[in-house]
Amino acid sequence: MGDPWEFAVHAINGRWFSVFASFLIMAGAGATYLFGTYSKDIKATLGYDQTTLNLLGFFKDLGANVGVFSGLLAEVTPTWFVLLVGSAMNFAGYFMIWLAVTQKIARPAVWQMCLYICIGANSQNFANTGALVTCVKNFPESRGVMLGLLKGFVGLSGAILTQFYLAIYGTDSKSLILLIGWLPAALSVVFVHTIRERKPERQPNELRVFYHFLYVSIVLALFLMAMNIVEKQVDFSKAAYAGSAAVVCAMLFIPLIIAIREDWIQWNLKNQDGMKPATETAVDRTLDIAREVKSEVSKEKEKKTIKSCFHSIWNKPERGEDYTILQALSSMDMLILFAATFCGLGGSLTAVDNLGQIGESLGYPTKTIKSFVSLVSIWNYFGRVFSGFVSESLLVRYKMPRPLMMTFVLLLACVGHLLIAFPFSGSVYVASVIMGFAFGAQLPLLFAIISELFGLKYYSTLFNCGQLASPLGSYILNVKITGLLYDHEALKELAKKGMKRSSVKELICMGVQCYRVPFIILSSVTLFGALISLVLVMRTRKFYSSDIYKKFREIHGVS
Repeated sequence: MGDPWEFAVHAINGRWFSVFASFLIMAGAGATYLFGTYSKDIKATLGYDQTTLNLLGFFKDLGANVGVFSGLLAEVTPTWFVLLVGSAMNFAGYFMIWLAVTQKIARPAVWQMCLYICIGANSQNFANTGALVTCVKNFPESRGVMLGLLKGFVGLSGAILTQFYLAIYGTDSKSLILLIGWLPAALSVVFVHTIRERKPERQPNELRVFYHFLYVSIVLALFLMAMNIVEKQVDFSKAAYAGSAAVVCAMLFIPLIIAIREDWIQWNLKNQDGMKPATETAVDRTLDIAREVKSEVSKEKEKKTIKSCFHSIWNKPERGEDYTILQALSSMDMLILFAATFCGLGGSLTAVDNLGQIGESLGYPTKTIKSFVSLVSIWNYFGRVFSGFVSESLLVRYKMPRPLMMTFVLLLACVGHLLIAFPFSGSVYVASVIMGFAFGAQLPLLFAIISELFGLKYYSTLFNCGQLASPLGSYILNVKITGLLYDHEALKELAKKGMKRSSVKELICMGVQCYRVPFIILSSVTLFGALISLVLVMRTRKFYSSDIYKKFREIHGVS
C-alpha cells in the first residue's frame, strides 16, 4: 500500500485536498455580505447620513468586484503569492475600520473609510482568483458544479462568520469587524501552499464526489438556518454559542474526510499502475508527448499572434476557444454580459447593502434585522449551488444554454425588489430569501458563461473583468438613486417635525415610503437586464447545442 508518510504527501499535494482547502478559504471570503450587520455601527459612531453610508457601501462593492489587479497578478506570479497579498489586504483594511469604529484612532475622513473598506473588500478577489480559478482549471469538465460549490461556501460565509463571532465576542457587533479582519487572512496563510494548479485527470466518479460535498454543505446550510431561527427566539449563553460554532467547525472539516478518501483511492490506483505492463505506461507517455507537441504548436501560434496584438482583436476565434483578454473584452457577448450584470448584480447588491436600513424603516427590531442578513447569506448559498449544479445538469442533458437560467434568475430578483417596494406583514422575510437566492445564483452563472465562451487560458483576468459592471451598477443604483431618495424622504420627515438636518446626528427615515420608489426603479432595471440576457441566449444557442467539453476529453485521451 506504500508508506503512510508518502500517502500524506500525496494527499496534501492532491487535487481533492486542494478543493477542501479552497472550501475553507471561500467560507471566509464573504465578509462583504455582512456589511448590513455592522453598517449601523459605522453610521452611528461616525455620524453618517444614508447617502454617505451608501457611498461607503459602493466602495465596498467596488473593491469586491474590481479584481482585475488580482487576475493580472495571477498571470505572472504563483498562486501562493496571490493568496498572501489578499491575506495582507484583508487584515489591513478591516483592522483599520475596527480601529475607527471603536474610536481607538482619530475619526478618519470619509475618503479614508472608503479606502479602508475598498482594500478589505478587494482582498476577496485574491481569494477567488487563487482558489476558485485554480479549482476550475483542475476540474475543467465539472466547472459548473465546482463554481456552484465554491461560491456557495462564500454565500454561507456571512452566517458562518456570524456563528464564530457570537461564540468568541458575544453580541458586540463591532467585534465582528475585527473577526472578519483576522480569520479570513489566517485561512489563506494556513493553506497557501496547498492550492495550486495540477495536471487535470479524468476521474469517472468525479461528479459523485462533488455531490457528496454538496450534501455536506446543504446540511451545514440547514443547520445555520436553524440556528438563525432559534437564536432569534431564545437568548443564548456564550457556552451555547460556542457549542453552535463547534458544530459548524466540525461540518466544515467533513469535506476533508471525503478528500482523503478520494486521494486514498487514487493512491492505491497509482500503486497498482506501477505494477502494470510497461506498454500501458508507453501509451500514457505517447499521450503526454502529443499534448506537449500540441502545446508547443499553440505557443508558436500565440507568439505570432502577439506581434499583431491589436490587429487580432477583430480576428476572434470560435466561441469556446481561448480568447485573448482584448478579444474577449471587445466582443459583443461580453458587452451583453456586462449590461446584464450591471442591471442584475447592481440591483441585488443595492438590496443587500440596504437590508439593515430597510428593516429599520419598517419597524423591525435589531435582532430580527440581523436574522434578515443571515437569511440572505444562507439563501445566497442555495442560489449558488442551485445555479451551479442545475445549470450544469440541464446543459449536459438537454443542451440548455446557461444564459437562459440567468434570465430566469433576474426575473426572480424582480419579485424580491417588488416585495420591498410594496411591503406587507413579514414580507421582508420572503424578500430576504428571494434576494439572497437570486443574488447568489447570478455569480456562478456569470463565471461559468465567461469560462465557456472565452476559454480558460486567461480566465484569471477575464472572470474578474466580467464582474466590473457590478460596482458600477451598485454606485448608480445604490448611491445616486437609493441613498439620495432615502435621505430625501428622511428630510421630509424632519421638515414635518419642524427640525433641521444640523439638529440630528443620524438621518433616519421611518415608513414604507422610504424605499418604495427606489425599489420600483430597481425592479424595472432588473427586468431590463433579464431582457438583455435573452439576447445572449439567442446568440449562443448554437454553441450550447454542441459538445462544449469535447476538447477536454481529447486532452485526457478519452473519446
